[in-house]
Amino acid sequence: MKNKVALIFGITGQDGSYLAEILLKKSYFVHGVVRRASTFNTVRINHLYQDPHKKNRKLFLNHGDLADAGTIRKIIYKVKPNEIYNLAAQSHVKVSFEIPEYTMDITGNGALRILEAIRDFQNDTGKKVKFYQASSSEMFGSSSPPQNEKTPLNPQSPYGAAKIFAYNMTSLYRDAYGIFAVNGILFNHESPRRGETFVTRKITRAIARIKAGLDKKLYLGNLNAKRDWGYAPEYMEAAWLMMQQSKPNDYVIGTGETHTIREFLELAFKEAGLGDWKKYVEIDPQYYRPAEVNILVADARKAKKILGWSPKTKFKDLVKIMVWNDINEIKK
Repeated sequence: MKNKVALIFGITGQDGSYLAEILLKKSYFVHGVVRRASTFNTVRINHLYQDPHKKNRKLFLNHGDLADAGTIRKIIYKVKPNEIYNLAAQSHVKVSFEIPEYTMDITGNGALRILEAIRDFQNDTGKKVKFYQASSSEMFGSSSPPQNEKTPLNPQSPYGAAKIFAYNMTSLYRDAYGIFAVNGILFNHESPRRGETFVTRKITRAIARIKAGLDKKLYLGNLNAKRDWGYAPEYMEAAWLMMQQSKPNDYVIGTGETHTIREFLELAFKEAGLGDWKKYVEIDPQYYRPAEVNILVADARKAKKILGWSPKTKFKDLVKIMVWNDINEIKK
């Protein structure tokens, strides 16, 4: 069977790096789109790097940006992918309130630019391309839990609103132009590769620094928010499964459990042997959102029935993985 070609927007992020690993193991040729920066921003995929002079390599990196429709088009026409995964975004919810216009342009319009390029590519070449859009549980916002594919979308942030635009355009291009386009509505998914400004990684990194004597305090915002936390590599397996179906569809992916940030704190500090987290944590109002999403919990029965997917890593195990990764990194 001829090797499939995948194009990943956001390959340098948490999800992109895990997806690249999965696809390479499945013998794909993997092309990633990387934003140009004056500092190295490929740390999450450095272990996958293959010398450009090496024969038979399967990982290729292309410079591009979701703000640049021309380059998106050039890359798609050059790579001729079987599958395109859009994992790129301005994905920090709190920051989206500070830069809402940029968030909409990258997170929302970025997906539209890819879809337009796919439509033209298919019309010009006759080659079919499958498209995966990374949608988010933040789209549900204040809707009552549990949330599934039929739950009303009621975002509480510019990020959530931008994701809804991308979600709707993905559905529209599927219906209007017959593109194989799917939305993976992923609930919170974490790992040691999570960005350091996201609350779970912020907690585990701070614990490692406190344990090493480098810091004394951790500053957080709302500890009562409830989230459905899963393990990122498993969620990327679900994304791949969506793209292997005979018909495109949208799927909610999550664990079906919800936990507060306070619970995450308690487990993480206990795992590290630091005792009562209250001795180290202070509340800083600057970390509160202007509008809060109080509770998110997934109803992923559709994914289990059609994709055969279900989460394997439990909440306690996820916390343990992240805590000890950061402690060991500090030791190095």
